[in-house]
Amino acid sequence: MGNRLVYSPVGMLFMLLLAFLLFAVVGFLFLDLARTAFTKIGFSWSQALFVLLASLLGSAINIPVTNMQCSTPMVTEQHVRVFGITYRIPVMEDVRCNTLLAVNVGGAVIPILISVLLLYQFPASLLYALGCIAFVAIVTNRVARPVMGLGIVTPALLPPLVAALAAIMLVYVFNAPHDFIFLIAYVGGTMGTLIGADILNLGKIRDLGAPVASIGGAGTFDGVFLSGLIAVLLV
Repeated sequence: MGNRLVYSPVGMLFMLLLAFLLFAVVGFLFLDLARTAFTKIGFSWSQALFVLLASLLGSAINIPVTNMQCSTPMVTEQHVRVFGITYRIPVMEDVRCNTLLAVNVGGAVIPILISVLLLYQFPASLLYALGCIAFVAIVTNRVARPVMGLGIVTPALLPPLVAALAAIMLVYVFNAPHDFIFLIAYVGGTMGTLIGADILNLGKIRDLGAPVASIGGAGTFDGVFLSGLIAVLLV
């Protein structure tokens, strides 16, 4: 009798169909929230959608910068799980221990270009944005974790939450114009994450034995992307 209290009310195939529909609905809601977030910082709906898709697609593109000689043997594990997220590590069959330093398009190039464009359009927000960047960079740098074979990893939700807090403080405590709150959250969250997690930890990359270390890539892309999305939505 007890076993009959726990059972599936429909067949497995129909359950899979319902699950697919659920994920589809959640996906559409996520895209709508993302586009709404970007429109708050001055983009049209079409531009916001383009930026979002470009960031997601660009996350798979890394621009090589230089090769760095490792100080430790090359790590060959294919997957690393950190902060509840599994990251795929490229495997390189090479007896030499070199780490390719690259810049991620979706996690670094696009956010930097957007931040520069916003600051150019609203130059009066520069000092407030720099304050938010510094705050996010300090906090992110303190919690960033070097992971063997992968690079520098940060908790995905921390940078956007810190950026939102910093933007709110600048507006309501330090009298920054309220119109700048979205800009401060976006620029501070994305740039602060890149600086705190990746730029300030470049010296540690040689000791990680990682085949590829990407600025704004695996380990920090989720924090950068969510900083541009969640931080803006929160404030």
